[in-house]
Amino acid sequence: MDPRKGIALKICATLSLVVMGACISGLKGEIPIGEVVFFRSAISMLPLGIWMALQGGMRKQIATKHIGGHVIRSFSGTGGMVFSYMALASLPLVDATAISYATPLFTVMLAALLLGEVVRIYRWTAVVVGLCGILIILSPHASWASLDIADSQTALLGGVFGLLAAFFSAISMIQIRHLTQTENTGAIIFYFTMLTTIIGAASIVLGWKMPSAWQLMLLIGTGVIGGIAQIFVTISLRHAEASLLAPFDYSSMLWALIIGYIFLGQLPVPATVLGASIVVAAGLFTLWRERRLHKQRVAQQLTLSSS
Repeated sequence: MDPRKGIALKICATLSLVVMGACISGLKGEIPIGEVVFFRSAISMLPLGIWMALQGGMRKQIATKHIGGHVIRSFSGTGGMVFSYMALASLPLVDATAISYATPLFTVMLAALLLGEVVRIYRWTAVVVGLCGILIILSPHASWASLDIADSQTALLGGVFGLLAAFFSAISMIQIRHLTQTENTGAIIFYFTMLTTIIGAASIVLGWKMPSAWQLMLLIGTGVIGGIAQIFVTISLRHAEASLLAPFDYSSMLWALIIGYIFLGQLPVPATVLGASIVVAAGLFTLWRERRLHKQRVAQQLTLSSS
């Protein structure tokens, strides 16, 4: 293992995901969400297919005995994808990125409610603090005194979409925990991408729009960059532990600030920076606590096995 290489790949993955988000934000909500989902998934099959073929053949990579688990993961992941794209169409890139940090907070809550995991006061406190940070991020959009009412309502709705995206992404993360115990990473990626492509294609009955040349470039970029990001994430896990890489997810805030300012002309308000800082701090504390408890459990098991 090479932790430094793993960290570098993880940072590249977060950069890729923010660039993908910028592409979606650049569409300005003018392309139906189902159409965006289709392009994001269908086009990403190309880089993912090439990568999996180089890993030793597609058939070996996508072999599965738990197709039902992949279906559940795909529908929850699609929900996260759809609401995330809707949030990006309604909020600045930085705000949407910051709200997405609620995913690990929802994961803690769902792990306690659905899986019966023991969640102690430290992590519950981090969850409450993190959700307070989310409210601070949303607070400027709740002030109708200085904003057009229609714009304010759109932004508030975008915040709700962002929270729903984080919630469904948390469900997806929990399902991935189960799948990784028996399934190849390639299979998890492949079936998710395939099923989201089918779901996106089915939305054509709701009406698609013929994209302009620029919009088509953004849609293609969304798929290619999204596929590359998944490859970066997968390879990074070969070089470093997930617990070591997890804090670097928050580097996406830096990328969102830079890309949002240079390419989209967006500057975050102080409340967004403050709220994001609080959410990041809560998330990092949760990760630190998880890692500490994991080490304690490993130490206890070693003690029991040696006695």
